[in-house]
Amino acid sequence: MSQSHLTHKYRPQLFSEVAGQEMIKAILSRAAQTDTVAPAYLFSGTRGVGKTTIARIFAKAINCENGPAAEPCNQCSHCRQIQAGAAVDVAEIDGASHTGVDNVRSLKEDVGFAPIDCRYKVFIIDEAHMLSKGAFNALLKTLEEPPAHATFIMATTEPHKFPATIISRCQHYTFQRLTQKGLEEHLSGILEKESLPFDADAVQLIARRGAGSVRDAMSLMGQVLALGGESLTASDVRQVLGLAGREIMFRLLQALHGQDCVGVSVILREVLDQGLDLGFFLRELTECWRNMFLLAQAGERAMDVLDVPGEEADQWRQWAAKFSLAHIHACWQLTLEGQQRVKSSVEPALALELLLLNLAYLPRLMPLETIASTGQAPAVSAAPAAQGDAAPQARQPEPQASSVAPKPPTPSQSSPPPWQDSAEQTPPRRSTSVSAAPASAPAARPVAATPPWAPAPEFDADADSGGQDSDSAPAEDDPGPDHGVPLPDGPKTWAGFLAYAQAVQDSTGQGINGLQQVSAVIEDGKLVLECSSRTQMEQIKRGEAFQTLIRLAQEFFGPGVEVECTAQDKKQINHKQLHKDATRHPLVEAVMEGFDARIVDVRPVNED
Repeated sequence: MSQSHLTHKYRPQLFSEVAGQEMIKAILSRAAQTDTVAPAYLFSGTRGVGKTTIARIFAKAINCENGPAAEPCNQCSHCRQIQAGAAVDVAEIDGASHTGVDNVRSLKEDVGFAPIDCRYKVFIIDEAHMLSKGAFNALLKTLEEPPAHATFIMATTEPHKFPATIISRCQHYTFQRLTQKGLEEHLSGILEKESLPFDADAVQLIARRGAGSVRDAMSLMGQVLALGGESLTASDVRQVLGLAGREIMFRLLQALHGQDCVGVSVILREVLDQGLDLGFFLRELTECWRNMFLLAQAGERAMDVLDVPGEEADQWRQWAAKFSLAHIHACWQLTLEGQQRVKSSVEPALALELLLLNLAYLPRLMPLETIASTGQAPAVSAAPAAQGDAAPQARQPEPQASSVAPKPPTPSQSSPPPWQDSAEQTPPRRSTSVSAAPASAPAARPVAATPPWAPAPEFDADADSGGQDSDSAPAEDDPGPDHGVPLPDGPKTWAGFLAYAQAVQDSTGQGINGLQQVSAVIEDGKLVLECSSRTQMEQIKRGEAFQTLIRLAQEFFGPGVEVECTAQDKKQINHKQLHKDATRHPLVEAVMEGFDARIVDVRPVNED
């Protein structure tokens, strides 16, 4: 059975026979019944959803000899002539081959004449977006004030190419893709009329491959039926259309779960050797991850949104139990985002192989459970070449490492003043709970930003006191500052103070406006802020903000530190004198004379 036999034999001749588009059918049917025809219509939507078919039915309905009626009778001479494409008053024009202004001018001449036989003159312009700009302009006046006996129906797949002036003169209806279930019912009805046995899985595959287009689905079904089988089976559909079977998907999931790179490459080679459609293969793989995620997350409640039989759902539920929920979600996102990259790549097979290997080694490239629980990714070190690992491993902490964070020095300990220059201080002992990756190894990007001075959750006073008397050490239950932000370790620098002040502001909402635009120096127990203007200095010293600054400075640099603010007195610039000086400059005079130039603007040079 050929494709043309199906598409022509089962082309709808009534509004009620059209699959989908219920709202549009109701509006046009009522317009035909009440004889309220608009001057122009614009039908937009993807291919194969019924734009031209409904335009022909509407042309029959408004010209039916037994009308006005909601449906054409398909028995009168007008209906039969329009259906055969022989009606002199109904013209179907291909916009791709009639793009010029001359074609539109001849069309305007035809519009002026009254209908010869029918009630209305109907002009159906298919692929109307192909008309040139001049043709659209020539059509404007006709669409705005057409004669009462004429109507235009323009069909297009790209409405964004239409001028706004054209769209504003039309009744614009957007045709939607047919749903998966609706397309399956339509195909099943045709097979039942043809008395052909079929498998439900086969119809489901064709409908899924048709992607909401009735014409595409009919074309694909015609291809499969051309094989000449006694019935429509899922195996025939996959063989003819080049679709991967469920067995290949299960084998691929097994290889991904076992991180078997060789197994993944072998399966991909089978997919390529069978000539399978890579685009639809990725669509099916995306749907696999979606099914597993919903089943793992919602269980039986997900059956309401999954269009799969119960036996297949049990299989996906078993596979979902083998992967973590975070892994399934990440694979779903990567597969969905990688579809376009694979299709547009100059080497789609290699791009697909890289995508599948990334899915397999995702837990090793990025430890999902660790990130989900801690919000931070550990450093990643490159595995030695002798070990032959295909993916980098997370760096393990050294056995002798301690998880104790250093304590800030107490006044009783012999230490330099807290405001001393960082270059003169002894480098502080760093917390060994964080290990840095070597320079040759790529570091995993942290998921959540964490202040670099955050201490370890546990604290042992004896480990840091060095055997001193417990009276000289601060009490372990010292609540510290009331804002709850820990003091950072390391040198007390201005950059560190800015970070500390920002952390306090995020925690309590108390902060100092404009502090990031100020430079500062720490000398002789003073924190001197160098403001760029007196306005900025007054803004910082205004109200309680300055008291907050002093309190935070004493917490960070030490209780004895003082805060001072200075402002630079800027000299007022006389632009008129500046322009005069520039004009008299010898170099400027030479440039103006040599290039016949003139001065447009004069600005002072910024002094650093």
